Amino acid sequence: MNDYFVVMVSIAALFLFIIIVAMVKRYKRCPSDRILVVYGKVGKGIESESRSAKCIHGGAAFIWPIIHAYEFLDLTPISIEINLRSALSKQNIRVDVPSRFTVGISTEPTIMTNAAERLLGLQQEAISNLAKDIIFGQLRLVVATMDIEEINSNRDKFLAAVSSNVEAELKKIGLKLINVNVTDINDESGYIEALGKEAAAKAINDAKKSVAEKNRDGEIGQAEAHQEQRVQVAKADAVAVEGENIAKITIANSDADRREKEAEARRKAVAAEKVTEAKALEEAYAAEKMAEDARAMRDKATQTANVVVSAEIDKQKVEIDAEAVAEQTRRIAKGEADAIYMKMEAQAKGIYEILSKQAEGFDHLVKAAGNNSKDAVMLMIADKLPELVKTQVEAIKNIKIDKVTVWETGNGKDGKTSTANFMQGMLGSIPPLDDVFKSAGLELPDILKGSTKANHPVEDVKPEIKS
Repeated sequence: MNDYFVVMVSIAALFLFIIIVAMVKRYKRCPSDRILVVYGKVGKGIESESRSAKCIHGGAAFIWPIIHAYEFLDLTPISIEINLRSALSKQNIRVDVPSRFTVGISTEPTIMTNAAERLLGLQQEAISNLAKDIIFGQLRLVVATMDIEEINSNRDKFLAAVSSNVEAELKKIGLKLINVNVTDINDESGYIEALGKEAAAKAINDAKKSVAEKNRDGEIGQAEAHQEQRVQVAKADAVAVEGENIAKITIANSDADRREKEAEARRKAVAAEKVTEAKALEEAYAAEKMAEDARAMRDKATQTANVVVSAEIDKQKVEIDAEAVAEQTRRIAKGEADAIYMKMEAQAKGIYEILSKQAEGFDHLVKAAGNNSKDAVMLMIADKLPELVKTQVEAIKNIKIDKVTVWETGNGKDGKTSTANFMQGMLGSIPPLDDVFKSAGLELPDILKGSTKANHPVEDVKPEIKS
């Protein structure tokens, strides 16, 4: 049963892992330079109409198996060279308009749908050819609506018209116009060239006229400038002479002040030099004194370090050794105390168990004797009687008698010989059982004393004879 359960769990886990891996592989992320086109059953769009595709730019989507499929549209710009030749203008003059257009797939939501419907699966070369045909047609249309002068002189208007017409048509297939660059405009009749020569001649004539006028103005200005120059030079000379005189006086005064100030400066410099030298000597002596004091403090610190620090280290070492010995002694004492405590605890537990078992035994013995303590004692005595008799016999068992010499006539009192009396006396030295029991505060049963007065008369006891 357990193996079957493990197998089922393993199969379920494997199945779940396969599902997770499949879902991860079906989750597609869209790069920034592409458009993810999901087609199949992708839901409804505007006015509850079924959408042909769902376009995603800069996001991700889960592609359901069987229901969905996906492809990518490349957003890389496409550069298209358009060499339009013999395009008929508004003036019925044929012109050449070489230009270069840069287009790309649009990322606007509605335009992306057009691209998915019309460009999905096409290579860039096919898209470039399709865009080229559209651009050629719209460029001819714009040229046909404008004069050559307007095309040649107002390039901004021409480019705006081209961009407007071309982009409107490109959006229908999902493209966007990125840039338009018209390199040059020519015509077969030389009209544009003649316009250029006319403009050049006009510009040259205007330039020559402007040069002549400027030369005339230059000559007049030059004469007026000479006149003004002579007047200003004379005034300047007068002012210069007066200025020179004033300057000489100022220079003389300045020289006197300078020499006075130089003398004062030299005096102050000499005094300052003397003061500075004195201060320098004072500072040198003070520095030497500080150096000597520092040297003395260093020597003192060295001596202190050599003696005091060494003594302090020895002191700390002694303290550490003493603390180590004390800690060792404390641990040994604690270990011995723990050992003694455990030993005594074990002995106490052993004694407690022995006494507990003895108490249980005594309790069972009393219950066996009918809850009569005396009968229980009798039972214990009866159980220990062989050991008591054995102990009495052991008292004289090991007595060594090397030699016994008996002198007797053979006749004794009460018919006993001396040997018999000797043996009787030796046995009499053994304590009787009755005395042993009395010393313990007990009474020997009458049957063990040899008395005929027992709890049960002798005559009532009928011996059982076994055959």
